[in-house]
Amino acid sequence: MIKSMTGFASAEASFKPFGKISAELRSSNHKFLEIVLHLPEGLIALEERIKKIIEAKIKRGRLTCIVSVADSASARPLVNRPLLQSYVSILRGLKAQYKIKDEISINALLHLPGVLSLEDRKAQKAAIWPKLKTIIEKAADGLDRSRQKEGRATYYYLKNRAEALSGNLESIEARFKKAIQAKLGNIPSAEERSALLKDTDISEELERLIFHIRNFKDKLSKSGPIGKELDFIAQEMQREANTTAAKSFDALISSKVVQIKSQIEKIREQVQNIE
Repeated sequence: MIKSMTGFASAEASFKPFGKISAELRSSNHKFLEIVLHLPEGLIALEERIKKIIEAKIKRGRLTCIVSVADSASARPLVNRPLLQSYVSILRGLKAQYKIKDEISINALLHLPGVLSLEDRKAQKAAIWPKLKTIIEKAADGLDRSRQKEGRATYYYLKNRAEALSGNLESIEARFKKAIQAKLGNIPSAEERSALLKDTDISEELERLIFHIRNFKDKLSKSGPIGKELDFIAQEMQREANTTAAKSFDALISSKVVQIKSQIEKIREQVQNIE
């Protein structure tokens, strides 16, 4: 079954000590697969791993992936006690040596280089990947299901359009046979009849249109990325319809061909959204 290139999915989970990790995936039309990632600071190194997970599920479209980490645990302040002790010893020595009466304040000590810092959580962030991997996989599966659902709706739309085109072609074919016979019956010269057939015979165009529509319906039932193939077939259908319109001498046929061209244009609009 065909898939749409438009979809949305998200997934999230709690992970101590960080709180909630979430991933949001959005996709839209694009000629190829393009993945744009928005990752929090510290997780940039995981970019290629995330892309590989997405590429295993999605083959075409412009996809935006937003990962966020809601850190529920504040980083703890750390005191470098050995360094602080060294500072205190040096300052006491200076006080005694130079007979300084001022007291050593705790505020001054804490502002000395290297005494006070925040907990380094890079090692903990590295532990996020197993949980994040599961979340990305879940979101990618959800996006794939979303694209499948929209793809099913597009499938039935295109199938009905193709069936309608087949019916219109049958009526055009029947009308052409009657119209050309009537037209030829009024022309006595064999040379003029031959010239008329050369300029107005649309039998080949109709046959090719029938072939393209049949091929289009066959491709619709295939799985995998077929959007480009369907677009190419629709272009060929449009080309034959244009030639048929140019060669038509009958008002009723011309009117029906205009309707066919309109239907093909609607088909082309929809296949632009197929993976």
